[in-house]
Amino acid sequence: MHPFRQVDVFSNEPGRGNPVAVVHDADDLTDDQMRTFARWTNLSETTFLLGPSDPAADYRVRIFTPVAELPFAGHPTLGTAHAWLEAGGVPAHAEVVVQECRAGLVTVRRGERLAFEAPPLVRTGAVAEDDLERIVRALGITREDVVDSAWVDNGPGWVAVALSSADRVLALEPAWHEFGSLKVGVVGPRRDGATACEVRAFCPGLGVPEDPVTGSLNAGIGQWLAGDVLPSAYVAAQGTVVGRAGRVHVSRHGDTVLVGGDTVSRIVGTAHLGD
Repeated sequence: MHPFRQVDVFSNEPGRGNPVAVVHDADDLTDDQMRTFARWTNLSETTFLLGPSDPAADYRVRIFTPVAELPFAGHPTLGTAHAWLEAGGVPAHAEVVVQECRAGLVTVRRGERLAFEAPPLVRTGAVAEDDLERIVRALGITREDVVDSAWVDNGPGWVAVALSSADRVLALEPAWHEFGSLKVGVVGPRRDGATACEVRAFCPGLGVPEDPVTGSLNAGIGQWLAGDVLPSAYVAAQGTVVGRAGRVHVSRHGDTVLVGGDTVSRIVGTAHLGD
């Protein structure tokens, strides 16, 4: 039996964020056991807490979607840090938690809410026209609807598209058969005073057609647009179409982009992953 938490991330309203399943003390589990449990939870991500292999880290985490392992993901980073701290984890430095994952070390700052420092992008820059044609077909829009686009990949493979408004983002009806391996994020400005933009994330190839609230994508969008098209500090709304109320707090401080949100344990218990 392993201690287990299911943490709601990016919303303080019960059941309105993005849940992540966190399995503690997972050093004894095999890769197959982790993959099987992640398929069974059928959440966007399931994480497994292990002892660090890097002396600079407080813990190590492995992150699985229902069909693949990811080098990095945002809402699992915040949810896992929350679960580790709540279970009695004591970081080497009181103000931050240092997570080790396949993408390297990620710093999570402690404050009013947990916030991770966006890792460096592994792919940036313009989107080739043939890729953009695939993307607009998948989104069910025209090339003229795209205000801007860029690769914002920090591990999962995100490419981002900007539309003219939040309403255009909310109206999207994706053509799932067109995606293939594409992981597409879409952002549009929102002018309701409380949030700066609406975000949606589509990644059917990872077993998650639409991710409710996505830390890694919002990190990439922040690195792309914060302090320019978007304010240097803002709140993004995500999950509206799928019945969630995600609120992602993004801020740029020089070259560092922070991505934070509320984290609340909704289920605490034990998980039986063996025979």
